[in-house]
This record gives sequence, structure tokens and C-alpha cells, in this order.
Amino acid sequence: MRLGVLDVGSNTVHLLMVDAHHGARPLPAHSHKAELRLAELLDGQGAIAPAGVDRLISTIASALQAAEDKGCEDVLPFATSAVREATNADDVLRRVHDETGVDLQVLSGAEEARLTFLAARRWFGWSAGKLLLLDIGGGSLEIAYGIDEEPDAAVSLPLGAGRLTGGWLPGDPPDPVDVKALRRHVRAQIARTVGEFTRFGRPDHVVATSKTFKQLARIAGAPGSGDGIYAQRGLSRRSLEEWVPKLAAMTTEQRCTLPGVSEGRAPQLLAGALVAEGAMDLFGVDELEICPWALREGVILRRLDRLPAAR
Repeated sequence: MRLGVLDVGSNTVHLLMVDAHHGARPLPAHSHKAELRLAELLDGQGAIAPAGVDRLISTIASALQAAEDKGCEDVLPFATSAVREATNADDVLRRVHDETGVDLQVLSGAEEARLTFLAARRWFGWSAGKLLLLDIGGGSLEIAYGIDEEPDAAVSLPLGAGRLTGGWLPGDPPDPVDVKALRRHVRAQIARTVGEFTRFGRPDHVVATSKTFKQLARIAGAPGSGDGIYAQRGLSRRSLEEWVPKLAAMTTEQRCTLPGVSEGRAPQLLAGALVAEGAMDLFGVDELEICPWALREGVILRRLDRLPAAR
């Protein structure tokens, strides 16, 4: 069957379509993506402005049409931190339903972490042992740890690359004073959670998902997307520590010239790097591996697990 997962995130609205059935690996069939940047469309009271809601509804309608055109039997729609934390979230969800028929499921931060952990566990398998997962989105940082498919610990922190860029780094290039202040803030937030994970012992394998980590690994020398999904991609803390001051000194235009860095993500790359560096340092991670699967795949896998097995 062909399934679609509609991810309304802080940066993009992304429809991923896969061909899948119970017990099999989902195979990507088509992708439909639009940069919406909901986190930047909030007004002074933290509500998504009317123009932003209009754009969201139009984007969802376009994604639904794409799903129909490509033969999706079902679409699994969900929203993350940008909608979850909007002060007018209920009104937004009501308008989306009334005008598109879509019931957006708003995931909690912990649910995001658990579903992303599930995807990573399925990708790396049981032989990976105890997994520590890091995921930097536009609005939040998810951390999860465990030996099974359900993590022993999972938290979500308001340390997304888009959120931090908008709130802490107004300059281009940013003021060094602002960069220092953000670094302190990020590390203080992460340090509060470290004890929840270290009590379970050291992980056997540390993995990371998200566009931010993929771009950081790419500029540090990891293979590009042209090498395929199975190419091993990693990121070392040493490389990251070398790149953070370089990124801090660059303008957005200069970051766009780096390998694998898109124009839309370039403004957020420094904030994401500070979060990645802080997490790796405070959790004592020297090396991590990039996981190709993330939240969207976790949502699909959970849905497939609930389908009856074919006889």
C-alpha cells in the first residue's frame, strides 16, 4: 500500500510518500515539500498570524492533492512544536480541519523523541545496543536513550535551530556577544537533562537525525547525498568545535556556499551547530553517526506495526 505522512514542522510542511506493508522496509515513492517557517510567522503574543494560517491551509491542500495524484491510500498528518506551542493552536487546528478536512495530530515533544528513536532503532537494529539519539528540529531538540524500541528516557527541549536563530542571533554575521550568550543558554538547558540519561550508563552507539546534523556532517567532510542513503555519515565533536567559530564569522550568504547547505537553512546553521556541540560535549560524545530515518519514518513504522499481518 502507498502511505503518506504529512509533517507540519517549524521549518517545512513535508509530505513523504512510501510504498509499505507490514513487516517490510518502507520504500520512498515521492516527496512534496514547501518551506513555510511557521516558527517565524508568530505574532507578539505567540499566535500564528492569520496570513500564516492561510499559507498553512493552502500548503496542506496542495500536499493533499499531491498525495491523491500519486495514489496514496491514506495520509497520516501531524504537527510539531510550531503548532504545539502557538497560543492559538486550537483555532488553527479547527480552521485546518474545516477548510481541508485534515485532523492534524499534534505530537508532544516526548512523542517526537520516542517516534524518532523507533526509526533509528529499526534502521540500526538490535546489534547497535544502547542507543543515544539526538535530533535538532526548527523548534526543539529531542533526546532519547534506550536498548529497546521504546526508549528508557526521552525529552524535548526548546532548542530548535530556527527558534534560537530568531530569538538570539539577529545580526548577519551575528554579534560575538550574542553568540556567547546563546552558547551559555543552550548548555544550561541541556545540562539540566543530562542526569536523566547518564543514570542508565554509557550508550553503545550515538546517532543523530535531522537536516541540521546532516548539513553539519556534510561540511565536516561526510559523503554527499549523491553517494546514496547507505553511505556511512558521521560527525566528530572535534570537527564541530573547529567549525563553530568559522560559522559564527560567516554571513548567511557565505554559509550558502558550503557543501550541502541550502539557502533556506543557512541562517539557522550556527544555532544548530551550537546545540549539536553542546549536546555532544555535555553527553561526552566524541563521534556520532547520522541516521537517514527520523520522525516521519517513525510515524509510518508505528502505523505499519498496527496493521494486521498478511496471511
